[in-house]
Amino acid sequence: MRKTAIALLIFAALPLAAQQLRLPRPSPNATLTQTVGVTDITIKYSRPGVKGRAIWGGLVPYDQIWRTGANEATTINFSDDVMINGQKLAKGTYAFFTIPGKDSWSLVFNSQAEQWGAFTHDKAKDVLTVTAKPEPAEFREWMEFEIPEMTTDTAKIAVRWEKIAVPFTVDTQSVDRTMAAAKRAIAGVDSQRWSVPLGAADFAFQNGKMDEARAWLDQALAVKENTRTLWLKARMQNKAGQVAEAKATAASAVSKATEAEAELAKEIKRQSDAWGK
Repeated sequence: MRKTAIALLIFAALPLAAQQLRLPRPSPNATLTQTVGVTDITIKYSRPGVKGRAIWGGLVPYDQIWRTGANEATTINFSDDVMINGQKLAKGTYAFFTIPGKDSWSLVFNSQAEQWGAFTHDKAKDVLTVTAKPEPAEFREWMEFEIPEMTTDTAKIAVRWEKIAVPFTVDTQSVDRTMAAAKRAIAGVDSQRWSVPLGAADFAFQNGKMDEARAWLDQALAVKENTRTLWLKARMQNKAGQVAEAKATAASAVSKATEAEAELAKEIKRQSDAWGK
């Protein structure tokens, strides 16, 4: 009894830092954050390792709900409404569960984001369930989420572990969302400001919205013919096959360049010299 009491006194006398020893998790925490267009996507999860174990149909049973990682349930947050494999999902944070199968997986978005594993999974709180096909992939010791493909609108997200990848597509509809925002911004801007309609026209041009691009560029040009507005006009002319006109407009853009735009003028000349060749 006396020895126990002495041991307790010694432990109590240890520095606070020693009592708060931080130990590494066997399955470390990880976060994947990606902006797709104008939508932020954040996935928080823990990364289990293979460690020589049989994973699919073994450590992770087929046809049973899985936390898609280790420790706490994996969560996924969308800053805007999105489409998951073509199905609507409202913005917010969800627990991301999966039901692995040999030939098909179910991907489950559950409204109870904060929970330990999938042990208290409440099916009534499942907001969306979609299917995905597992694909053969290079071996990965540690489970992870990755984004191998992305556009302004979409991201292909894949769960990777052992020798499979399970991809699904998130469509943010960022082009349409940005076009709508641009229309609102232009409607509310001072009619003598050229930079807002120019920026909107450039975005529309880059994303194939040519009617809006031409209308917004005309609005900018009506206020100011400068290097930047004329350069966009030249690129639009070149895209339309009007090469001679495009080269003339590009030359005019270069002639109006300020000292601060010297590098832009060089780039305009470099690109426009190659048109038609």
